[in-house]
Amino acid sequence: MNYKQGVIFPLIIGSLLSVSSLPASANVIVLDFEGVGDLASVGDYYNGGVDSQGNSGENFGVSFSSASLAIKDGDTKGIPLNGNFANEPSPDTVLFFLQGNTATLTFDAGFTTGFSFFYTTQFDTGFVNVYDDIDGTGNLLATLNLSLNWKDNGCTGDPTGDFCNWDPIGVAFDGIARSVDFGGTLNQVGFDDITFGSATPGRPRATVVPSPGTLSLFSVGLIGLAGFARKQRQPAQGSPLA
Repeated sequence: MNYKQGVIFPLIIGSLLSVSSLPASANVIVLDFEGVGDLASVGDYYNGGVDSQGNSGENFGVSFSSASLAIKDGDTKGIPLNGNFANEPSPDTVLFFLQGNTATLTFDAGFTTGFSFFYTTQFDTGFVNVYDDIDGTGNLLATLNLSLNWKDNGCTGDPTGDFCNWDPIGVAFDGIARSVDFGGTLNQVGFDDITFGSATPGRPRATVVPSPGTLSLFSVGLIGLAGFARKQRQPAQGSPLA
């Protein structure tokens, strides 16, 4: 993620209870960053508030440090934007960072079972740490090491973008997690479809559950997610994400 000509890449809950008083989430929650502004700090977009550009999203009780930025694919709808990436898992917006050593998220209520996401990194490795307290503190529950992946599998589909290969990665853990640090080299690692409650990233397959009186008539229906082919493209050495 870097500058292109001076520009960087990159339910409200109706309850009287505070988020911190809620039980840890056992549901699968996916943050795809769609709706966050281009080059905006994500902030409280997923926490009942807004990003740094005033956009608001669904309230999952998840907040991000100021270094956690969203960036849109540079060729989205033909509009010149900042992101030097392609073939992102969800429509056109991903997470990256340009300051400090990590971008941090805090999930006050906590989450269990697993954590996962898609990532892209071109010339530098990265890491992700999962902790049992807020703001990247407390006991370390899990670590994910991100290897270079831009040469893997090849890339197709999106006409432009050096960071064009995205790999899924995830981990199962014991206990209740409340924060995550995303680390690596500034402007060189992108993240998308950050998933709580599953070691496999992305939205789970839709399930049709029959009512008790019709169990003998219907089976559970599953809808698969479509994949896409990729063709290798080798970016110039050291190109940034933004």
